[in-house]
Amino acid sequence: MVTNAVIGKTLTIDELFDEMGFEAIFVGSGAGLPNFMNIPGESLRGVYSANEYLTRSNLIKAYKDDPDTPIMKGGKVAVVGGGNVAMDAARTALRLGAEKVYIVYRRSMEELPARAEEVEHAQEEGIDFRLLTNPVEILGYENHDDPRDPANGSVRAIRCIKMELGEPDDSGRRRPVPVQGSEFELEVDAVIMSIGTSPNPLIKDTTEGLGVNRRGCIVVDEGGLTSRKAVYAGGDAVTGAATVISAMGAGKVAARSIDEALTSN
Repeated sequence: MVTNAVIGKTLTIDELFDEMGFEAIFVGSGAGLPNFMNIPGESLRGVYSANEYLTRSNLIKAYKDDPDTPIMKGGKVAVVGGGNVAMDAARTALRLGAEKVYIVYRRSMEELPARAEEVEHAQEEGIDFRLLTNPVEILGYENHDDPRDPANGSVRAIRCIKMELGEPDDSGRRRPVPVQGSEFELEVDAVIMSIGTSPNPLIKDTTEGLGVNRRGCIVVDEGGLTSRKAVYAGGDAVTGAATVISAMGAGKVAARSIDEALTSN
């Protein structure tokens, strides 16, 4: 048994075969690496990934008065994205005392990927949906002595641009196109990025010959076998962020394939 090891860092897939003697390996490392927009200002204080924000508030109990790992409470909050996690983050921000919460989403309500009931509940609670809107920059205080800057380098606003829907893209949804000259600022104290997650590249970068697609997800056949002999994978590491049920199903398929491969030798 291997414990306290980070596969791809402490041990590689090849070392598990060559030094540890394993005959088959299943990769179920998930897709927990948050995506960011790579726009200016994402390193400012008060910018969170939705994963970090929700983990701190729920698991690490940042909702307490004197938490070990505090997060922004109160003020105005912008959540960038339109999925179920974005709705969770927005409604959590309200419960932590935010005076105003915005959902900033680059497409229209018809393309919003969150479940209808999640959207309805968010609207009922007063969350402000800024649709056909996309951030281009996160702005901080220029004067670090500004009394409104609570932590020296905090968020003060996001600069956004209005969007319009063009022709459908590869997903079948109409592609959002920026409307030139439509930039405006939205005053906020915190920004939560909820635009999806990706598989951590650690395993693919240290495993020669492991095939991945353009999103960094591991490519497998119908039995869960990757491009490497005796290396199987399943779950979010293959599909991208999906459901626990689909991940469990992929694990069962791969387990059956591994059992057949090992018992037939």
